[in-house]
Amino acid sequence: MIYFDNAATSFPKPEEVVEAVVGTMTKTGANPGRSGHTQSVRAGEIVFEARRKLAVFFGVKNPMNIIFTSNATEALNLAIKGLLRKGDHVVTTSMEHNSVIRPLKRLESEGYIDITVLEGDEDGVVSVEELEQHVKSRTRAFVLNHISNVTGIVQPLEELCGFCREKGLITIADCAQSAGIIPLDMVKDNIDIVCFAGHKGLYGPTGTGGMVLREGFDHRLIKPLKEGGTGSLSDKEFQPEFMPDVFESGTLNTAGIAGLSAGIDFINSLPEGLGSVQLHKQTLQKYFIDKARKHVPGFITQSSPDGYGVVSFVLEGHSVSGITMKLSEKYGIMSRQGLHCAPLAHKRIGTFPEGTVRFSFSVFNTRQEADFSIEVLKKISESADE
Repeated sequence: MIYFDNAATSFPKPEEVVEAVVGTMTKTGANPGRSGHTQSVRAGEIVFEARRKLAVFFGVKNPMNIIFTSNATEALNLAIKGLLRKGDHVVTTSMEHNSVIRPLKRLESEGYIDITVLEGDEDGVVSVEELEQHVKSRTRAFVLNHISNVTGIVQPLEELCGFCREKGLITIADCAQSAGIIPLDMVKDNIDIVCFAGHKGLYGPTGTGGMVLREGFDHRLIKPLKEGGTGSLSDKEFQPEFMPDVFESGTLNTAGIAGLSAGIDFINSLPEGLGSVQLHKQTLQKYFIDKARKHVPGFITQSSPDGYGVVSFVLEGHSVSGITMKLSEKYGIMSRQGLHCAPLAHKRIGTFPEGTVRFSFSVFNTRQEADFSIEVLKKISESADE
């Protein structure tokens, strides 16, 4: 099997990730922060260690500014629905995932907020000048996708968020695709809130993700999505107001968080850390696109050869569903087709409503796999569409 669906979730997971998950389930087992016995204390240590590593990863001093969620979608819902108030205006981009667009559209349809979607250039990249033109007196927040899960384009995060900082706007960055690929520093990049997935570029298990708040950000501006047991202030009938408990009701996914912690260790263990990840993905993407353009008839890509491992493409005369079915069933190549939960992005690049085929690479993919897939795509392209 060749696995080219890492933008959905990375596979395979590093061995240390699997070992951390199994070890937590077989040797620890208890709830963190719920009991005073040694196993519960050990579970709490596992969770705190993961917070500490993530804080370093995102340029945050206080590990308690890391809030664990089940995925990036939950983190984005928490940030968007928890932050926005009636009458607010929000700016976003045409390259957003439905994890951003759907919460915003729900609030807009209920008359709670109104939104402006920036088109960007022909690739969907937004400029400070375009953003400035659409800021109103009621504008409260700017929500942007750092790396597109459709084409892999990268928004100029530091410049856009720096402008928002000057204007007093709150920034929410969807870093589901960029965390674990591009270095993120919430101070340098001027970001207020980062929402990340643990199971993609960070090589953690599914069911992991989180929200990160910059130093000095008033967490009381965000209403929790849920209330309940936290293990703290159990004598009180109201939710604790301190971080991270205010946002983390219920039992945490301790085994998954242990695996996420090991995923960060795996990245840090590479010769150049994130630099090794970037180099591998960029090299493989350029190699694949350049060779496919030469050898696959009708190959058209919406991604740049200079991207970070996300390649969307079509084969003229062939349906994207037919391509991915043949790739999987006949050749054992796992990819993803369609709109990738980002219909606005496909409208922007002109591939709506059918979408594209997407290959997304990890550090475990090789040139040999790229070569084989190019041979297969050439066969598919030269055959009749079924």
